[in-house]
Amino acid sequence: MVVAVRVSVRRVQLREFVLERYFARWEFAVRFNLCASDVEAVGMEELLGLADEECRGLWRGLRLGYTESQGHPLLRAEIAGLYAGLVAEDVLVFSGAEEALFCGLQVLLGPGDHAVVTVPAYQSLVEVARASGAAVTTVALRAEDGWRLDVEALGAALREDTKILIINAPHNPTGMLPDAATWRRVQELAAERGVRLVIDEAYRGLEYDDADRLVAGAELAASGISVGVMSKAYGLAGLRIGWLATRDREVLARAAAFKDYTTICAAAPSELLALVGLRARDVLVARSREIVLANLELAADFFARREDVFEWIRPRAGTVAFPRLRRGDAEDFVARLVEAEGVLLLPGSCFDGPGPHFRVGLGRRDFAAGLGRLGVFVDSLPRGIVR
Repeated sequence: MVVAVRVSVRRVQLREFVLERYFARWEFAVRFNLCASDVEAVGMEELLGLADEECRGLWRGLRLGYTESQGHPLLRAEIAGLYAGLVAEDVLVFSGAEEALFCGLQVLLGPGDHAVVTVPAYQSLVEVARASGAAVTTVALRAEDGWRLDVEALGAALREDTKILIINAPHNPTGMLPDAATWRRVQELAAERGVRLVIDEAYRGLEYDDADRLVAGAELAASGISVGVMSKAYGLAGLRIGWLATRDREVLARAAAFKDYTTICAAAPSELLALVGLRARDVLVARSREIVLANLELAADFFARREDVFEWIRPRAGTVAFPRLRRGDAEDFVARLVEAEGVLLLPGSCFDGPGPHFRVGLGRRDFAAGLGRLGVFVDSLPRGIVR
């Protein structure tokens, strides 16, 4: 029996994706990408060396045809295993988290709806919600508050027509991670107001202390949604595999129907390699943490020795941080840096936040060399002067 799912397709009007256009210009044209959000990519040979017997057999017999539109059953089951109480039918696979967000927010929101999003944020979280026709209210994380998640401000932003609350945690670009008590208050707030939680968990697994890991969005409530991806914690960005996980099967059915108008299905090799990665996740996450934590200490020392130039709030999770210049404009600073040293930083304007902030990425193995060139550039300036 075929169950018909109505797909509402509106005219999507999206602003230019500032961050992605910035990376399109610079990411592969510089000596050191010191602002990347992914972890050093795992090599194909290294990944296949971690495959179990079943995955090796599937790889050897792989045929390059279409795959199941919902995702390979084994991959969906493996993803479901990341969440307490979920099964394979609670997972829908996409070609990256970007597609998962696009399809998910398009079916969750429409004209007359309202969404609340914490900012600064990866632009999709705000822009795709707006493009659905919904009204969007942003709630700012503030450096002067240590980037903490302000539950009172979230509550004040909710309205009678609010359908979803979108939060990214661990957070890009600040490295913010709410504590357990704050996270419980968020859950209680959403439940009291009848608002669905959509949690962008791209950096989940990269908490610096396992004890700090939050309850996943898909575990918080029957309507809660987790957005996950292979790009960050697993070092497998090139696979372009992401997912939505939720116990709300009706939402997944609508998202699957919408996906029929985007990619239809993911790439067969990517799905199998993602399965290998998830089955070897302890090894891959340990590798990623080792890289990030070593670079975190280098960054902390670097900024501590240049407190007259930078202000630094140490991140609690993830691969990125969001320092600020004490004087001057970040756009001007990063433009002169890339010209002088071939080192790329990401100005805060890429997060709709013009001014002194810039993003640093902690996930690459050449971080120390890039940081060294940043130091040469800063130390060549008159003391305390960045423009």
